[in-house]
Parts: sequence; structure tokens; C-alpha cells
Amino acid sequence: MSRKIISEHLPVRVIAITGCDGSGKSTLAASLFNHLSSQEPTELLYLGQSSGRIGEWISELPVIGAPFGRYLRSKAERVHERSSAPPGNMAALVIFLLSCWRAYKFRRMLSKSRQGKLLITDRYPQAEVAGFRFDGPQLAKTTGGNNWVRKLCHLEKKLYHWMASYPPLLLIRLDIDAQTAFSRKPDHALSALQEKIAVIPHLTFNGAHILDLDGREPAKKILGESLRVIQVSLKSSKS
Repeated sequence: MSRKIISEHLPVRVIAITGCDGSGKSTLAASLFNHLSSQEPTELLYLGQSSGRIGEWISELPVIGAPFGRYLRSKAERVHERSSAPPGNMAALVIFLLSCWRAYKFRRMLSKSRQGKLLITDRYPQAEVAGFRFDGPQLAKTTGGNNWVRKLCHLEKKLYHWMASYPPLLLIRLDIDAQTAFSRKPDHALSALQEKIAVIPHLTFNGAHILDLDGREPAKKILGESLRVIQVSLKSSKS
């Protein structure tokens, strides 16, 4: 799946940060929040799919929580690994609900932006390349399936096209090499990190203004350059 989305909306007051795991997204997001929140109302949001966090929450439910949580995580992980095979009905539903959860967080982001807040997001959804690893629609990686699975796939694509129609004011993309990323995130599969590093630099995020930075540079230097471009972007949006 690779398709350019035509923007239907002006950029929203969002500073989005994207990049491979280990590139420093969370560190930069927290630092930007600490600096910008003293200047204007600012909020930090995580726009990933949150499958791990949801699984943990389900696992804490009494009696059925732990086995059901394990079941859902195994279903979701199977779709991650089997890139083209159509999932079963339950796995497709789990994946679709995770996308609905991301869309819910995105709607909250839009609402807060309309209230005048500046949003800093760790990750940002896109509809150019399929797969949760790239913040795209997961079911679009698969082919075939029954009517139920194809219907969920269609609905999920619509969700991501809708989210992608709202480009951020600025998207900061952190570059990193696979070995450095793996040294920072040894619990991640090296192959998955390599895949992200190969794909993410080619995403346009619907024509968003993108600032490319080297995630191997000192955190202070990355923060300084980010703040400089953010201030320019904010002034331009007000003029």
C-alpha cells in the first residue's frame, strides 16, 4: 500500500515526532513539552496503537483478564508477523479495534488543538504504507479474507485516510542506524528496526513540513534545532 493522500485540511497545531524505536522520540517529546509548556498551553500525547498497554489493562481484569489478554496479544502479533495472510475473524477485530483506539486519541488531539492548545505527539498516523510498525493501517498488509475481514480492512483504511488528511504543523523525523537503535532497544528485533529505518524516511505524511534530524547527535543539539524550527513554524501559522 503506497498512496499519496490529498490534504483536505490546513495543518493542525501539532508538533509530531516520528522515527525508528531508539531514535530518541520520547526523550525529545518530553524535552519539548518542558520548554514549550512555559510559553503557552501545551500537551504531550502518544499516538501509537498502544497494543501493549491495552493488553496490560485487559490482563489486570479479574478472572478472565490474564488469559484473554494473552489471547489478544498473540492474535495481534500473528498479524504483525504474517504480513500478507488474511487474519481470522477475531484477529481482524482486534486489529481494527486497535485502529479505532488510535482514531479516538486522534479525535481528542484535534479537539484540544481547536481549543488553542499546542500538541506534541510521539508518533503520527499515516496512510501511505501499511503496517502498525509505520503507524499505518495494519489490515491493509493482508490480502483476501472473508467478507467480514475485507469490510474491516476497508473501514480501517478509511480511518487512516481521515487521520492523514490532517497534516501536523511540523513533523520532526529522527534518523538512526540499525545498530545504534538496537543498542538502545535490545528488546526489539533487529529485523523490525531495520524495516522501520528503511521505510520511515520515505513517508511524506501528506505533504507535512518535515524537519529531518540525526538521532545520534547529542540530545541538547537536537532539542535546540527543534525549538528553532518550531518557533518559525508557529510564527508562520499566525501570519
